[in-house]
Amino acid sequence: MPPTAQLQNSTQPDISYLPNRKKYEDRVACRLAQEDLKKDLPAFPAQLFGPKVWKGSDYEGKETEWIYQLTEKELLEIDEATECFDATGKPLGEISKETFPLPTFGTKIKKLIEDDVLDGRGFIVVRGINPDKYTVHQNMIAYTGICAHVGKRGKQGQHVISHIRDIVTNNKNPVDFPIQNASYTNDIQVYHTDAGDIVSLYAINAGETGGKSRIASNWTVYNELAKNRPDLIHVLSKDWPHQINDSKDCHVLHRPLLYYLDEKIIFQYARFFFTGFGDHPRREDIPPISEAQAEALDALHFTAEKFNLGLQFQKGDMQFINNLSIFHARDSYTDSEKNVRHLLRHWIHPENAWELPCHLQPTWDNLFFNEREEVFPEGPAFRLF
Repeated sequence: MPPTAQLQNSTQPDISYLPNRKKYEDRVACRLAQEDLKKDLPAFPAQLFGPKVWKGSDYEGKETEWIYQLTEKELLEIDEATECFDATGKPLGEISKETFPLPTFGTKIKKLIEDDVLDGRGFIVVRGINPDKYTVHQNMIAYTGICAHVGKRGKQGQHVISHIRDIVTNNKNPVDFPIQNASYTNDIQVYHTDAGDIVSLYAINAGETGGKSRIASNWTVYNELAKNRPDLIHVLSKDWPHQINDSKDCHVLHRPLLYYLDEKIIFQYARFFFTGFGDHPRREDIPPISEAQAEALDALHFTAEKFNLGLQFQKGDMQFINNLSIFHARDSYTDSEKNVRHLLRHWIHPENAWELPCHLQPTWDNLFFNEREEVFPEGPAFRLF
């Protein structure tokens, strides 16, 4: 049974982690026929403009516009900084711009992030590193060192770096890893955002087949919904009951999925908070989502799917995306004995970050600013959510 096979909550609308187009279309038809839906927008813009509004077709076959190829000089800088830091034996938590100097590329990557990720279209891929020349530990040093020139790294559960691998297919004791989202499986991930300002992934290795990364401009998604379904903008901008699990208990956090601040649209959501995932359904003792919210979740996914751009990871690629303006997803994949998909992930807060809605600030404080120990596991290890 695939890890995304869904157990249902009897109080919820008929919706699961994996979107079902027929159920979505039936729900749309039912609500349009039976409900008096709002035809005006809340205090949000009628349409968004600028480089963050794009469709996948705008960038397909134009890789030179969004792939930055490292030069020999920049690769040598990364090699030297990695070797020097590794030789010190210091913990990875001491990696900084000062302890991982990149005289040329440090300035370049900061400008690429500012121009292309924060102010521009919202994404870039840096290509050219050969991860096979490094150990896993050295790959972690090189990747973390580069990211130190982008901004402050954030906490992901108990750790500040994640190893994204399939730990279900070949795991003989699945109870050891109670998976509650798709990251650590080889199944598809639906469109969502992570936490933090910038999400970065580094491909130590690619799988045998599949696993294409998919991104979509949530500004384009917003424009489509604002034009055709303004009632869903109302739904998305109201409070939603997020199921929040931690190691001790479960509680509910009420906040919107959509914000408008400083002339910017910001989405922040993940589907499994509202549907549950696999054999961990949404709890029966917390408020269910509404039919309107169920439709809105599917509308986000299928609209993003309509306008997405597929990015096939090559070994050594580093992807940086604006987590506040981009939805991301992933195709399912298969590993082989030789090719086992293994990505590293950092959440990053840059110096010139966007202004945040007050609802999100406590999360950012916990990720980036509250006192914490920086832990760098050498393999997949995580605390849920």
